[in-house]
Amino acid sequence: MYDLQDMKETNQLRDAYGDDIILYDDRERSMTYKLLAEFLLGDRGYAVLQRENAKNEEPELFRVTSTAGGELELETIDDDEEWENVSELYDEMTFPQDEM
Repeated sequence: MYDLQDMKETNQLRDAYGDDIILYDDRERSMTYKLLAEFLLGDRGYAVLQRENAKNEEPELFRVTSTAGGELELETIDDDEEWENVSELYDEMTFPQDEM
C-alpha cells in the first residue's frame, strides 16, 4: 500500500482545533484527546490521538475528512488493511529502526 516516504506531515487539525481535541462517544460523553500527529498518505488524511489521562493505552488512529462546508471531521478506520498499514507507518515514523 504505502511506505514511510509517502507520508507527508500536516497541521490542518492543529491549526483548526489546537492540540486538544474533544470527541463524543455514543452516549454523548465528552473525552479530551491530545493530537500526537497528523499526516497525508496519498489523498487521505490521518490523525493519531491519545486520550487524556490514558498514557499507558495505545494511541487511536482516525481518518480525517472534510464536509461539503470545509469542516474537518474524524472517522473511524473500519478497513483492517488500511488501519494496519497506517498504524505500521506511524510506528515507523515514531520509532525508527536503527539501520544495521
